Amino acid sequence: MPDTNRPRKGSLGFGPRTRAVSETPRFNSWPDDDGQPGLQGFAGYKAGMTHVALINDEPDSPREGMEETVPVTVVETPPMRAVALRAYESTPYGQRPLTEVWGDEFHGELDRALDVPDEHDADAAEAEIRDALDAGRIGDVRAITHTVPGAVPGVPKKKPDVMETRIGGGSLEERVDFGLELVAEGGEHDMNDVFRAGQYADVAGVTKGKGTQGPVKRWGVQKRKGKHARQGWRRRIGNLGPWNPSRVRSTVPQQGQTGYHQRTELNKRLLDIGSGDEPTVDGGFVNYGEVDGPYTLVKGSVPGPDQRVVRFRPAVRPNDQPRLDPEIRYVSNQSNQGGRGRAAATQED
Repeated sequence: MPDTNRPRKGSLGFGPRTRAVSETPRFNSWPDDDGQPGLQGFAGYKAGMTHVALINDEPDSPREGMEETVPVTVVETPPMRAVALRAYESTPYGQRPLTEVWGDEFHGELDRALDVPDEHDADAAEAEIRDALDAGRIGDVRAITHTVPGAVPGVPKKKPDVMETRIGGGSLEERVDFGLELVAEGGEHDMNDVFRAGQYADVAGVTKGKGTQGPVKRWGVQKRKGKHARQGWRRRIGNLGPWNPSRVRSTVPQQGQTGYHQRTELNKRLLDIGSGDEPTVDGGFVNYGEVDGPYTLVKGSVPGPDQRVVRFRPAVRPNDQPRLDPEIRYVSNQSNQGGRGRAAATQED
């Protein structure tokens, strides 16, 4: 006899499956850092995928020291800018923004994303933060940062993606000093200022939108079979639930929005952080083009389609401490458009 009990279709841990509020992902938690003060996040634009050959450096692995091929995602990571320091005050109702210290110089395209303050008393805002810091009312400090998509030829937009990035490490006084100095110097920072090749990172992005879909594609339920499909409905569920409670519960698989959800993947290893056109495939990445600037190679896949912004943060719960600076011996430049790769063409010549 078949087993009448089976797991439900589709995880409820990702509900409600609604469209993301913003295409720029958000982080609700940040890791603890006991090192020097610094930013705990960065962002880039997904270009495409290729594969690399590297030396397995996993301790106690049967393949340790051997060469293996792994898929990687190429993320173009041009320098970002920090334009303001925001201090949060601890209250009985949680942390609330206290004040902000804005810089003097802004990127020319920043006014596309937000209203840049024309008149701002940075000295008064800094004094307010110092007083709250002495009184022990400061709970956290974060920087308002933004990307510069105009510097990336493969991204067809100029409007920056503005986000909030936590400043971690050291004491609160040291973090405030770091943030004020960063904003005063223009706020430009690179991927190398936050991460190092070999580290684990959490990657957040908004997945590819698929519009309205039925329960079969949205939740993975089975299509009706045999005589049950003769009523004319093959891709519907059998019923909407019991008589009591006399309502349709949210756990019932129904049609609705599919895709364009924010998803955060944990413990993605950053295999390489470099600059140049080395990871560009022959003919350019499909729907993106060539990568000719700072880039990051992430092991495996990351959420979202090409050209979409993805965010990185240090891993909040890493499985282990990986070895830094893995040895990459070969980056595949084979075309993603069905053509031959650059390496194969070079060998024949």
